[in-house]
Order: sequence, then C-alpha cells, then structure tokens
Amino acid sequence: MQRRNTISLNGKSTIDDLVEFYYRTPQFISLRAKTQKSYEHALKTACSTSITEAKKLGHIKLDKLTTHYCKTAYQDWLRRGVRTANLTATILSVALHMAEELEAIIKNPFKNIKRMKENSRKVMWSQAQVRLFLDTAYAEWKWRSIGMIVHMAYEFAQRVGDMRLLEWRNLNLTDGTLHLVQSKKRAEVSMPIQEDLLKMLIQQEKDFGFQKYVAPHVSPKNGAYKPYLDVEVSPMVNDVKAACGLPSELQAMDMRRTAITEMVEAGVDTTQIMAVSGHNSPNSMSPYLKHTYSSADSALSKRGAYRDA
Repeated sequence: MQRRNTISLNGKSTIDDLVEFYYRTPQFISLRAKTQKSYEHALKTACSTSITEAKKLGHIKLDKLTTHYCKTAYQDWLRRGVRTANLTATILSVALHMAEELEAIIKNPFKNIKRMKENSRKVMWSQAQVRLFLDTAYAEWKWRSIGMIVHMAYEFAQRVGDMRLLEWRNLNLTDGTLHLVQSKKRAEVSMPIQEDLLKMLIQQEKDFGFQKYVAPHVSPKNGAYKPYLDVEVSPMVNDVKAACGLPSELQAMDMRRTAITEMVEAGVDTTQIMAVSGHNSPNSMSPYLKHTYSSADSALSKRGAYRDA
C-alpha cells in the first residue's frame, strides 16, 4: 500500500489521515504480515463507509467525529455480519485510541458504541443447500476458489480459515489424502479425500498448481496469486447465496458444524469424529453431541429394547 508522508496528527486531520498515520506506527509495523493485511482491509472498509449521501467516514475530521457518525457506520457494517462489524469497529477503535493518546481527539467516540454479541450459532446447511451452493460457485470462474474453500471446509470438517490458507503441500492427490496442522489448536489431522472433492482438486491443481495456495484469488494481485483474507470470504459467499436463492442466515463458518453434526447423526464414534475434526477431548465435542434427533431416537429405542428385555 502506498503511504503518504503524514507526520503529524491533530483535530483537523481526517479519518483517512489517521489511518495513514497509524500504518507508520511501531504498533502496526510490529504486527504479522497476515494481521496487517486484515487490518488494512478492515480500515479500508471503515473509511469507505457512507455516513451521508455526500460524505464517507474517511473524509470526516477527527474533531467532527461524533457518536452518531460511529453508530451510522456500525449499523452499515452489521450488514456484513456481527463478527465483521465488531472486528471493523475494534480495529478502527485501536487507531482512534492512539489519536486520543496523542490528544488529537478528546475522546474515542467508539467507546460509546454498544457492540452486538455473537450468539452461539446453531445454523446448519442441508445437503441440498450445500450442493446448490457448490454447483452455483463452480459454474462461475470468479467463484471457483470460494466454492473450493467451502467444499473443503464441509468435506474435511475444518475451519474456513485453515481452508482458505491451505497449501498444495498439505495434499497428496495421488494418494488422495489431506495432512494438516490446524492453526487454532495446532492439532494434526490426516484423512482421505472424498471422490467428488478429489475430482475438483485435481482440476484446481491444473489451474492453480503453479503457486502454493489451493484456493487463491482467481486473478493475480500485483503479479501474485494471494489467498483470501478472512474478511473477504463472507461477502463472496453472500454473492453466491444471492445468485442461487439460499437463505441469508447460512454462513461459510457453519460448514464445520454441519459436517461434524452429520457424523454425529450417522452414529460415528466420538473418537473417530475427533480424528477428523481435531478436537482434543470428548468434552470439547459436547456442543455437537447435544440435541440431535437421531441421537435422541437411538437413545429412546435402546431404552425401549432394554425395557422389553
């Protein structure tokens, strides 16, 4: 990103100026490259948010930034999801806190914004919905890699974050196997690749095997094929859902839950599910073991057989 030579900050500076100033601070420079990119994307989203018909948030001067403007921006970000809205607000608030410490503003107005809580999600995709999504995504070149990310998250029961950063070295397409160290818990998982996914991966390797990421942006940026950022996945998934008429409540993050719950419903042993999901204890599996109809039906049938014995 091109940096302007902003060397001072005061009340007449705009939010755009603040962001450029923040990029030059040791606080930002010390972040990992991947984190920097996520911050840059969130701050770009924040600055481009329309506050009025004629003005974007980035054009607002610091001494004119009000709680009302911040609430308007936050409401706009909520259209992208609660998690995205909270992340964007948090990152911008970091920069505003810095401005507060430098006395460029009296008070960080985002401190007055009540954030929505991310409720524990229970949403699951039906198999028909998964199939419709994948058929729609794979039919368009621009959505190919998004389809691949979602497909892998579903078939492997893995987090979207690990799938968007998956590298070819994690796959052996000759043997049809996946080997992965999960980023969150560092759990190691190995598993076979199901036939329909394997066919798509073989085609994906023909198209993108010349670089390291399995599902990168389908067009290069600055000469390189880069993986999707975390905040880029949901908008693309939303585009695919809109194109095929799927409910807006469905999210890519639900694929892991859907896959694990399907295994529970199928009667797969908990330890076997853990071998796929990477959970390190039966207790950590408890959210997936509750309230499934098949489990309840099986339990009541076994109790009935016991009574009749």
